[in-house]
Amino acid sequence: MVGGVDALVVVLAVADRGQGYQAAVAATLGSLIGNLILFFIARKGGEQYLHRYTSTGRGARWRAWFVEYGMLTVFVPALIVVPLPLKLFVLSAGALEVSPLRFSLILLAARIPRYFFLAWLGTRLGKDTLPYLRHHVWELMLISMVLFAGLYLAIRFVHRRSQHLFTDLD
Repeated sequence: MVGGVDALVVVLAVADRGQGYQAAVAATLGSLIGNLILFFIARKGGEQYLHRYTSTGRGARWRAWFVEYGMLTVFVPALIVVPLPLKLFVLSAGALEVSPLRFSLILLAARIPRYFFLAWLGTRLGKDTLPYLRHHVWELMLISMVLFAGLYLAIRFVHRRSQHLFTDLD
C-alpha cells in the first residue's frame, strides 16, 4: 500500500544509501513540480467553475473552510506514507487562489520529511522496509488522522486567540 515513488526511494536506499537520499531529493523536486503544474492548471480555469458552485450556501461555507484550513488537506496526505487523496486538494488550492509560495512551502514541508524518512528507513531496515510499511498501514492511517485533527485544532486555537487579541485592542 505504498505509492510508486515511495517504493522507488526505498528500493534505491536499500541498494545504496547515497542513491536513496538522491532519490529523496529527486522525488521531492518531482512532486513539487508536478503538483505546481496541476495547481496552476486549476488556478487558470478552476476559479470560474468553483465560483459558480461555491458562492452561496454550503458551497460558500466549504470555500471559507478551505481558505482557513484547507492547506491541511494538502499537508497531511503529502506527508503521510499511506496513499491518501491529494490531487483534489491541490486542484482546490489552485482554484481558490492560494498563494503559490504558500502552497509550495507547505508541500515541501510535507514532502521533504516523507521522502527522507523513507530513504532513512530503507537504509535501516533494508529489504524489510516495504513489508514493514504494509504491515503498519493502519497505524499510519491513525497517525494521519491524529495529525490532521491536532493541526486543525491548533489552527483554530491560534485563529480564535488572534481574533480575541484584535477585539481587545478595539
